[in-house]
Amino acid sequence: MSSKILSAAVVGLDARLVEVEADTGGGELGTVAIVGLPDAAVAEARERVRSAIKNSGLNFPKLRVTVNLAPADLKKHGSSFDLPIAASILSTTGFLPEKGLERCLFLGELALDGSLRPIDGVLPVAIKAAESGLSGLFIPQGNAQEAKLAKNIEVFPVSSLHQLVDHFTGKKKISPADYQEISFSNPNASFDLSHVKGNEHVKRAMEIAAAGAHNLLMFGPPGSGKTMLAKAFPSILPELTLPEALEVTKIYSVAGRLKGNYLITGRPFRSPHHTASDVAMIGGGTKPGPGEISLSHRGVLFLDEFPQFQKNVLEALRQPLEDGVVTISRAAGSLDFPAKFILIASMNPCPCGYWGDRIKDCSCSAGQIASYRKRISGPILDRIDMHIEVPRLDIEKLSSDAPAEPSAEIKKRVEAARKRQFERFQNDKFLTNSEMSSEKTRKYCRLSAEAKSLLDNAAKNLAVSARSYFRIIKVARTIADLEAEADISSDHIGEALQYREKNP
Repeated sequence: MSSKILSAAVVGLDARLVEVEADTGGGELGTVAIVGLPDAAVAEARERVRSAIKNSGLNFPKLRVTVNLAPADLKKHGSSFDLPIAASILSTTGFLPEKGLERCLFLGELALDGSLRPIDGVLPVAIKAAESGLSGLFIPQGNAQEAKLAKNIEVFPVSSLHQLVDHFTGKKKISPADYQEISFSNPNASFDLSHVKGNEHVKRAMEIAAAGAHNLLMFGPPGSGKTMLAKAFPSILPELTLPEALEVTKIYSVAGRLKGNYLITGRPFRSPHHTASDVAMIGGGTKPGPGEISLSHRGVLFLDEFPQFQKNVLEALRQPLEDGVVTISRAAGSLDFPAKFILIASMNPCPCGYWGDRIKDCSCSAGQIASYRKRISGPILDRIDMHIEVPRLDIEKLSSDAPAEPSAEIKKRVEAARKRQFERFQNDKFLTNSEMSSEKTRKYCRLSAEAKSLLDNAAKNLAVSARSYFRIIKVARTIADLEAEADISSDHIGEALQYREKNP
C-alpha cells in the first residue's frame, strides 16, 4: 500500500511543493529507505521517525518502507521532512485516514519522543501553500505565528505526532492559529541625532540619504563621530510597511535568524566586521543562504573602516549596489537574493587618520596614502551617491549645552518625502528615488532650464560618468521631495553636486 503527503522545500527565498510518497512491502523487513536526493539530515529522518512513531504509542510497519521525495531532481535539505514522512508512513498503515490529507501541507522536525521542534524557512512555505490553494498547513507550534503571516490558509499548530493523529481521526481537533495584530517599531534606533553635537552638514546629508535610500560615505579623522552618526541613522528611517516586513522576515526565516520573533518589525541594521569573508557578506555555502547584504534588505548595511575590507568583498558589492539583488551561482544552479539596502560606509582619510586634520599632523607618506585610497576601486566609489566629510569637532561645540534637533523631527520630514515617492511610483515596482533606472529618472525628474545647464556644465568640468550623472539627478530629486517641490531647481542640483566623490 502506498500513500502521498504534501510538503515543501525552500529554494533560495521561495518554496517548491514536494510530494512525500511511502510504500511498504518487499526487501528486508523493518528497514526504511529514503530516496529523492536527500541530504544527510533528511536521510537520518528514518531513525527519528521510527522512534517518534513508537514513542507515540503507534506501530511502525514491520515491512520494508520506501519513502520517495518528489521531484527527485530537487535536492532536499534539513529536518523539516520528518513530519510529512511520518504522516505518509502512518497513512500506509491506516493510523491516519487518507481522506482530508490530500489538500494539506505538513512540515516539522520530530523529536524521538514524538514532539515537534520549530524549523527555519516556514514563511516562504506558508506563502506557497496559500498560493497553491491548499486548505491547511500543519507545522510545529513554535512556528505558528510566523506561518499565520501568510493569508488565505488555515495554520494548525502541532505539538506532537500523537496530537496530529488525534486530529485526523476525530478524537480531538486542533484549533487553527489566530492572527495577531502587528505593531511596527524600530528596535535598532538606539541612538538619537540629538545626542550628536555639531556636524549639521553631515546630519543634512543623512536626512537626504534616508529620504531617498541613497548610499553614503563618510570620511574624517578618528573620533570625529562617524560611527555614532551611522548608529543614529536608523532613528530617522521610516517604519517598515507590511509588504517590506514580509520581505525581510522571509530572509531572516530562511537564514534561521528570527530568534523567537515571528515578524521583523524594524528596519535591519547590519554592521559586519572588516574581516568578514565574501561568503559571509554576499551569501553562499553548501546550501546557499543569504549573507549580510541580504540581511540588510530594506535596512542599513554599515561598513566601518571601509578600506580595510578584503578587496574581493568590496568588489562583490558592485551588483547589489547597482541592481538591488545578488546572484549566487553554484554547480547546482543559481539563486537570487534581494539586497536593496542603504550602504553607510566610513573611512579615515589616510592610514593614520590625520591627513588634513587641523590639529594633529599626519605621519603617512604620499605612497601610503595613495595605496590606502586605492583599496576602494573607482567603480565602487561611483556607486555611492553621497560623499561627506566629517571633520574634527571643536571643543566649544562638543561641550555646548545647546539642544540639537532630535531624530523624531528629522524622521517626520523623511516620512513626508517617502510618501511623495510612494505616490509617484505607485504604478512601478520600486519604492524610492535611488531605485529609479535611467529611463525612470528621465520620466520622473523634471529639471528647470537653469538646473540642466548647471548639471551639464558640472558634468563636463568634473568628468562625471554616466552613472554619476543620473545619481546626481536622483539625489536632487530627493532634495526636491524634502522641500515638497515638483520640479528640480538649480539649488537642488547645486546641493547634490556637493555630495559627489571627493578626494578625502
